[in-house]
Order: sequence, then C-alpha cells, then structure tokens
Amino acid sequence: MEEAQIIDMVRAGEVDAFAEIVEHYQAPIQRYLYRLTGDYQMAQDLAQDTFLQAYKGILKTKDDLSLKAWLYRIATNNALRHHRRKRRLSFIPLDECKTSDIPITENQASLVGEKMAIQETLSEVPEEQRICLVLHFVEGFKYKEIAETLGISEDAVRKRVARGKQKFRRLYRGGENK
Repeated sequence: MEEAQIIDMVRAGEVDAFAEIVEHYQAPIQRYLYRLTGDYQMAQDLAQDTFLQAYKGILKTKDDLSLKAWLYRIATNNALRHHRRKRRLSFIPLDECKTSDIPITENQASLVGEKMAIQETLSEVPEEQRICLVLHFVEGFKYKEIAETLGISEDAVRKRVARGKQKFRRLYRGGENK
C-alpha cells in the first residue's frame, strides 16, 4: 500500500494502519538516531518518542505530506533536544567500567573497535554537519530530501556535508584515512 493511502487510513481513524508506518520506518529511524546519539538505548527511546509524536500529529499535517522527511524531522528534533539536555546533565556512567564475560574473536574486536572509533569521531563533528552526514551517507538521502527534512536550502546541505566530511577525515585517526 502507498504511504498516502496509509496516511488517509490513519486520518480516518484506522489505528492499525499506523503500525505499517512504524514497521517500515522503525529500523531506519533507530539507526539514524543511534548515529546522532551514539547510544543504542537512547536511540530506541527517541525512536519511540518520534513515532508517538508522529501518531499524535499526523491529523494536523497537510495532504501533500512527505512522510519520510516528516518522520526524520521529528527524530532530528528529538535528538537535538536530547543533546541539549545531555549538555546540562553531563556525568560519567559507572557501567562503562564493566567488562563483558563473553569471549570475542580478534576479528570481532577489530570490527567493534573500528565502529567505536567511527562513532566517536562522528560525535566530534559539529551537530549540524553530523546530521547532514548521517542523513546523506548512512540513510541515503539526496540533498533535496535533506533540505526538505531540515528546512534549509540544498546549498546549505551541500556545505554542511562537505565541511562535515572534511572535519570527519581530519579527526578520524588523525586524518590517516583520506
């Protein structure tokens, strides 16, 4: 079924139709939020908030709604709100000191280390640029879609992606992966 039909069904009061939206977008939204927050649990919570807000707000949207852009905009706002709160309530979690009893192979450790290095480097890229980088390179959005999602011009998206990519390369292991 097409998104427009699903949205019409939700607007008509068919609550179960919204489940199709959640099913289709839940994994991509969670993945996107994880890239922005670096915290899987937080990404799940923010994704849940995103869909709750979308469900509550879908009746107020226009008929020509771009569902994908709208959902990512809600998710982006939730991540930004999370980052603002996090800055105010910054602390070091004690559970980071715990070690796992599950043995991992050297190859798995290398992959985990690489993913952690990428995520840490990504978290150092300025927020505006990081959002554009993740939407473009991870989620596969075109510049036009990013501009629509964030409410900025395509030119601004291009600049943020270029500057973010440059910053990421400079920071990632001292720029060795150019």
